[in-house]
Amino acid sequence: MAVEIRVPQLAESISEATVGSWAVKAGDTVARDQLLVELETDKVTVEVNAPEAGTLSEILAAEGATVQVGDLLGTLAAGAGAPAAKP
Repeated sequence: MAVEIRVPQLAESISEATVGSWAVKAGDTVARDQLLVELETDKVTVEVNAPEAGTLSEILAAEGATVQVGDLLGTLAAGAGAPAAKP
């Protein structure tokens, strides 16, 4: 099942961010809550974590891109080939 990775709600007065760096690349398997990407604003850095274990299917927002709250960052194939969560 494909899971969309979207820009989360940022601070109250902030509606956009810059994609800082991806911690994983397309094709990597990830655990639930593993860091996927950091988003940077002029006030805060926000970490976007995997909502489920699975494989990062594709990255749609490249590093350095400006994104809005709710924009699609990438997709995750949940389940298949997912590693067990670390204790």
